[in-house]
Amino acid sequence: MKTSYALALGAVLLVGGGYGGWRVFAGHGKQDQAAPPPPVPVTVAESKTADLPVYLRGIGTVQALNAVEVHPQVGGVLIDVPVREGQDVKKGDTLAVIDPRPYKAALDKAQAQRQQDVAQLENAQTDFKRYSSLARSDFASRQQVDTQQSSVARLQGVIAADDAAIADAQLNLGFCVLHAPMDGRVGLRRVDPGNLIQANSAGAGILLVVQVRPISVVFTLPEDDLPRVRQASAQGELPVLADSSDGRDELSRGTLLTADNAVSASSGTIQFKATFPNADDRLTPGQFVSTRLLVETVHGVTVPHEAVQHGQQGLYVFVVKPDKTADRRDIQLGHDDGKAAVIAKGIEAGEQVIVSGQTRVGSGTRVSPNGQPGAPALDAQTQGGQSQDEQPRSAQR
Repeated sequence: MKTSYALALGAVLLVGGGYGGWRVFAGHGKQDQAAPPPPVPVTVAESKTADLPVYLRGIGTVQALNAVEVHPQVGGVLIDVPVREGQDVKKGDTLAVIDPRPYKAALDKAQAQRQQDVAQLENAQTDFKRYSSLARSDFASRQQVDTQQSSVARLQGVIAADDAAIADAQLNLGFCVLHAPMDGRVGLRRVDPGNLIQANSAGAGILLVVQVRPISVVFTLPEDDLPRVRQASAQGELPVLADSSDGRDELSRGTLLTADNAVSASSGTIQFKATFPNADDRLTPGQFVSTRLLVETVHGVTVPHEAVQHGQQGLYVFVVKPDKTADRRDIQLGHDDGKAAVIAKGIEAGEQVIVSGQTRVGSGTRVSPNGQPGAPALDAQTQGGQSQDEQPRSAQR
């Protein structure tokens, strides 16, 4: 009797366990079939109709429009440098003073010598008049008259030499004061007051004056760009932008001045020169800058540069359709400056293009643009990966 009861109880448990296992297995299969793949998160941007400037990019060096190394033209002791290092000066301002006393003494000597020679000339002229009068009365010979006339002419030449000596002494005295040749900025002083300096020495001058307003930038472009620049220049002045060497910050805006008269045979490039007002002093002589020469403005549908993808069949972008699925579009590129691209053919203004997350996207892929909600939430029975039938037995009880 007990044996029969035990066998019956075992059969009931076996049937119950099998039925419960079938329900759990069936529940998992149903959940796997019902859950669609989640949408792919992507970042999108709207295509817009805009004007995109076309720049020719180069590397340039800032140069002073004029630079003057101030050298002394007379030797002597430097007694004063009345300007500060880095000071802005106007044309004619005093930059340095050399001891003028030796040159003042030389001027006084030349003037005194002239006075002596003038006195001798006046005496010779008086004698010449006297001998000429006596010769008319035959009281003086013609030879005496001619000799006195030569003496007058000689002394007139001496006076002319004295005048030249005075002018030279005055010039040297004027060279003792050095003036700014132009409006500009004074650099670091190379010679301190108290030093003996030589005229027209081969070494560095007393200081350097550079013109920084306006200022120029010399930059290079490939020789193939020269026809395009000339064609654009025929329409008017071309803007040039000077950026920091890393290209992140715009420093100043100027205009193209001219191109060099020859192409470098070694590098295949040609130099251009542009001028900048530099009112805010953001450009300094010797500074390296990145340049952008504006040659054209393209009008069309623009998208971010990151939206353009390269494939075996050419360029393409992914467009997000209203049903939140991706659509691959083959495009023709008009211009790309590294930040934005003009699409000549393939998309229209106002469409949403994917700019990041394209590696997981294909045509028809469901996407979640910019973190927007994707597919509807799963029902209560399938959330969390377990159905009610899969809850622990303690919970069912």
